Amino acid sequence: MTDAPFRPFETHLDEGTALQVLRDATAGAEDGELYLERRRSEAIVLDDGRIKTASYDASEGFGLRAVNGEVAGYAHSTEISETALRRAARTARLAVGSGGGVLADAPKGTNVKLYGDADPMADATFAVKIDMLREIDAFARALDPRVVQVSATISASYQEVEILRPEGLRFTDIRPMARLNVSVIVEAGGRREQGGMGGGGRFGLAGLMQPDRWQPMVKEALRIAVVNLDAVAAPAGMMDVVLGPGWPGILLHEAIGHGLEGDFNRKKTSAFAGLMGQQIAARGVTVLDDGTIPDRRGSISVDDEGTASARNVLIEDGVLVGYMQDRQNARLMGVAPTGNGRRESFAHIPMPRMTNTYMLAGTDDPKDILAGLKDGIYAVGFGGGQVDITNGKFVFSCTEAYRVQNGKVGAPVKGATLIGDGATALRQIRAIGNDLQLDPGIGNCGKAGQWVPVGVGQPTLMIGGLTVGGSQA
Repeated sequence: MTDAPFRPFETHLDEGTALQVLRDATAGAEDGELYLERRRSEAIVLDDGRIKTASYDASEGFGLRAVNGEVAGYAHSTEISETALRRAARTARLAVGSGGGVLADAPKGTNVKLYGDADPMADATFAVKIDMLREIDAFARALDPRVVQVSATISASYQEVEILRPEGLRFTDIRPMARLNVSVIVEAGGRREQGGMGGGGRFGLAGLMQPDRWQPMVKEALRIAVVNLDAVAAPAGMMDVVLGPGWPGILLHEAIGHGLEGDFNRKKTSAFAGLMGQQIAARGVTVLDDGTIPDRRGSISVDDEGTASARNVLIEDGVLVGYMQDRQNARLMGVAPTGNGRRESFAHIPMPRMTNTYMLAGTDDPKDILAGLKDGIYAVGFGGGQVDITNGKFVFSCTEAYRVQNGKVGAPVKGATLIGDGATALRQIRAIGNDLQLDPGIGNCGKAGQWVPVGVGQPTLMIGGLTVGGSQA
């Protein structure tokens, strides 16, 4: 595989022939497309002073889809050739059956580019990347003698997409991605604790490799680890919780965002199904999914069906006003696509997925929100979480949290988990800060076995009556 631009209709396929095969496959169908992709990625991991892994992956292929009603036929191949395309068309055609469908209107084109098209992997040589990782290791150890282990990962990818529609329209998108993650373990008095920090987005590695960018990440990872050295056992019980701004929006993403994806609502398996136009959250709560923020990890100029990305309002002043839609679910629900048709790769069928999901800022001063917390938890960082889409119930573990009593932030707590359900949590939001932040660019989202990059964000929030799982000190 070469570094030359991905031009499948110049090097692999005759465009006219490919279009005719696609039209034959989608004759009598309501939708369909030929999705072609080339992706290259690399990752280098330094752990405890040694290069643990160094990987480079490259893949290319296509996926052909024919959609009729609720049925979609899909076939994919790593071989981009006329023979493979015709074979895939016969398979996808099986979903059309006797036909009778009318092809849906094609997506409208856009000239908007939300990120550059340079290959982030080309910003530095392999040796320079290794040197930077070693610098991170040395810098972290020099900051504090309690540091006993440092892990740092630099990764980048370059995805090139071509989408051919039965009407003859072509959509292209070039999607760079870069990310840096740092993890620090400290030890004192026989106790070890860990802290992590990362960042990235749809831009080159050059910015992340500058000391003024990665040194704050190292310091923040170390700060979290040191804080956790003094953590006491988390309390357990029902209590009010204040969530910090930025990354804690992952709770919003999981507990609420998935429930607002179109397919779950069309099939009525979401806790929010059938509630359009109703008050589902406290007044002042406005939630957006916005794939149009330049250079953000979750942003896409066009989605994986060719629909332009959009700034979609999901909840406005507490009222449910929209779902995230791909083309199939939008058509079946009688609404417009929202630019949320996403797929992990050419080997996967598109479905409604989030991009950058966040809650807008309110008017409350974050200091006043904390001062109003009489007995609860202040959760600043989150790790893993689980959610049941059908009822919105969630469980999230905190990586950095503090006990708060009578408005005073006290000792850090260890082992805290937040338990609740999205619908109830939305209604029990009691204060919304004026400090909206987006996450630093580290989000990934899984659904039906597919992973895509996403962004999250929120201001400081107070939520009443969450269950905090822990153990009494």
